[in-house]
Amino acid sequence: MASGSQELERFVYDALSRGESKASIAAALAGAGWRDEQTRGVLDAYADTPYVVPIPKPRASVSAREAFLYLVMFAALYFAAWHLGSLLFDLINRAWPDPADTGYAWQSIERSIRWSTAALIITFPVFAYVSHYVSRDVARHPIRRLSPVRRWLTYLTLFVAATVLICDMTTLVFNVLGGELSIRFVLKVLVVAAIAGSAFGWYLHDLRREEVDA
Repeated sequence: MASGSQELERFVYDALSRGESKASIAAALAGAGWRDEQTRGVLDAYADTPYVVPIPKPRASVSAREAFLYLVMFAALYFAAWHLGSLLFDLINRAWPDPADTGYAWQSIERSIRWSTAALIITFPVFAYVSHYVSRDVARHPIRRLSPVRRWLTYLTLFVAATVLICDMTTLVFNVLGGELSIRFVLKVLVVAAIAGSAFGWYLHDLRREEVDA
């Protein structure tokens, strides 16, 4: 027995073959109880070009090369964001030192600064180059914007950034309620909010632009 999805696809194909418009098909399906997101995906699979039979649009596929590029790009993004935050935390600790810090703690900060700087020197150019390469590839082949790997990793990044922002704001409110605020703490909260907020805002904008282009 055909599944509901297969029945929907067959109905849309038959209706388009008979010359029905996408708007009238969507209205009929909505009246029958189908949700807009269900019908839109099937209707958008066919081009608006008039022909004797419905013309399917090319569908995005996943290749090993594409998966590799997106995995490298997002891994470099996470690594660079982590070490940028670590570097800024260390600089804040140096500018506003804790009187309880020992000499060993200062040596640890110096080592952490060198490590984070080295990581940024390597990972940020990798992220920038791969991101630019992927953007040019998508500009030449717009169908690749619908890549499942790209969409999954983008939503994963949004989830991680949103989680970090929620935890960051929760920590801020907790310390405000306890009356435990310091310049060091506030600056670190702002660093986390800036990094996570920038990633969240950029990729949310990218997804919205994708929906408009679609």
